[in-house]
Amino acid sequence: MRQRRQMNQINVVPYIDVMLVLLVIFMVTAPMIQTGNIDVPSAGAVSTPPAEAMIIAVEADRSLSVRPSASAPQRKDTDLELQRFLAEALAANPDQPFLVAADKTLPYQNVIDVLEAVRTAGVRKVSLQTAAGAGR
Repeated sequence: MRQRRQMNQINVVPYIDVMLVLLVIFMVTAPMIQTGNIDVPSAGAVSTPPAEAMIIAVEADRSLSVRPSASAPQRKDTDLELQRFLAEALAANPDQPFLVAADKTLPYQNVIDVLEAVRTAGVRKVSLQTAAGAGR
């Protein structure tokens, strides 16, 4: 009669299954354990409220218009008048924020030209206005 050979290998598949189940359990329960409370530091009273951003609008026909605030009426400007307006606004408030609102059909180079003019005038806080949504 033939002797049976002893098997000298360990089958690790069940151990891997158990480890994967434990991993999934920890991955599911870990976010539930965190509370998410943040203790933010406090600051003293603000001496002056932050200024509302002035809007520089660039139309599809490449014309510029400036609004001192979102509620103020627009005024049409040329590049030279824009530089003068920016210098006056920065003289009144060096930290004045500006918002460039360009038409989406405008070539990118025209938007960069306006941003360069704003940077040359010495503006430190400038942003690009976008609309919420997919934008396609």
